[in-house]
Amino acid sequence: MPNAEAPAPLSALFEAALKARGHAHAPYSHFPVGAALRSASGAIFAGCNVENAAYPSGLCAETAAIAAMVCAGEREIAALLVLGDGDEPLTPCGACRQRILEFATPDTLIYCSGASGPGVARTMDELLPFAFGPARLAKGAAS
Repeated sequence: MPNAEAPAPLSALFEAALKARGHAHAPYSHFPVGAALRSASGAIFAGCNVENAAYPSGLCAETAAIAAMVCAGEREIAALLVLGDGDEPLTPCGACRQRILEFATPDTLIYCSGASGPGVARTMDELLPFAFGPARLAKGAAS
């Protein structure tokens, strides 16, 4: 496992995710989620979940943070923290793991957190082993 980040940058991600979670629109699940990521440039982008009465139309917090990063012209996630209610560390859903992979490396750290603070850190490769991502498509195009 890669070395953990210094506490200050990790606390900045936690605080940004906590603030974003406070803005979540979760009237159906009553499960607000916040996420914050640090891009390769060091900028922090946050997002919250936004539910919709037509359930599949909702937006996960991780997806919102990634969209903010892309909208700002950046394309690389250096670290990401996802934060749910309760003390149990929250992991990204399967769809978000795939979305994160698009902008991460196998060694990118994903912090799975609960309300009490940053929880466990997992690499992207640990969260999505044997992933199908951009690198696989590049290999296929070369054939």
